[in-house]
Amino acid sequence: MNLVERVGLFALHRVDPERAHRLALTAMKAGVVPLPGTFTSPRIACHVAGLDLTNPVGLAAGYDKNAEVVDALTQAGFGFVEVGAITPRPQPGKPKPRMFRLSEDRAVINRFGFNNDGMDAAFARLTKRNRKTRVPVGLNLGANKDSADRARDYVEVLKRCGPVVDFVTVNVSSPNTEKLRDLQGAEALRALLSGVMDARQGMDKIIPVFLKIAPDLTEAEIAEIAQVAQEVKLDAIIATNTTLDREGLKSASRDEKGGLSGAPLFEKSTRTLARLAKLTGGHLPLIGVGGISSPEDAYAKIKAGAHAIQLYSALAYQGLSLVDDIARGLDRMLAADGHDHISTAIGTETENWL
Repeated sequence: MNLVERVGLFALHRVDPERAHRLALTAMKAGVVPLPGTFTSPRIACHVAGLDLTNPVGLAAGYDKNAEVVDALTQAGFGFVEVGAITPRPQPGKPKPRMFRLSEDRAVINRFGFNNDGMDAAFARLTKRNRKTRVPVGLNLGANKDSADRARDYVEVLKRCGPVVDFVTVNVSSPNTEKLRDLQGAEALRALLSGVMDARQGMDKIIPVFLKIAPDLTEAEIAEIAQVAQEVKLDAIIATNTTLDREGLKSASRDEKGGLSGAPLFEKSTRTLARLAKLTGGHLPLIGVGGISSPEDAYAKIKAGAHAIQLYSALAYQGLSLVDDIARGLDRMLAADGHDHISTAIGTETENWL
């Protein structure tokens, strides 16, 4: 972390976290945030779920909810970027305050509730993005809180915005929209994903479809999700979203309602990832997310079964330089362990997490 970034983070941590995030996006729009470009090497460049990645370090959804700074983010070191979640109609989300730093725990709690400008605004912004970048850009699909047919919402956003992105993620795992996680049940999930996959077939461009799941699932529920995902020929699973668990937290805001992300989520999300890896036998690409704050964390996810990883909460504490640190660190650690390519490291320690 350079001095400018260190001073910037110090200043941002003096204000409300949601306002701080807004200020960070504004700075990025203004072009005053140093962007190092994307580190790559033959060892970490990879092909995952139909996407060619210069490196396996991605940005998770939630950072750029409304696709406002896509071009900047593709120059920030990420191998792929996911924006959103986006719903068909704009919605304000839950009342403020709705984002809380847990500095002692290196964590964040949020209860945004899919606040976003809606699919038409996202489409307009994504249409203008730089298509010459080598960094794939995906969209997290959401459903409106008051929707009478949430499954239909996912299809609507896919049809509207799918043509201007490189992949989409079906988000049924946010804890901040009432009963949304009910869609992770086998019957409801099968119907939802089948509808999304059918809609994809009717588009001019066939794009990869991912599913993002919660970490608060039983082994039986994880097994059902793995089975349905393979039945409908899903392209990848992202494991995991935020947790409702509060075990072991020290910070004053630990009892705030919402989803917890950051360092305390690492072990729980990695166990879910490993279970999926074992159930799918490495045949279904997995994206590991949850608690990654170092190259060692990212490498542990890879060895647990991830084909690529995503970051978000750690950026609030360590800045965008963390992206480059992780990409270069992965390259060094793979070389030290004798791997000529990241693919030979995937799942080598899955059993250790079961």
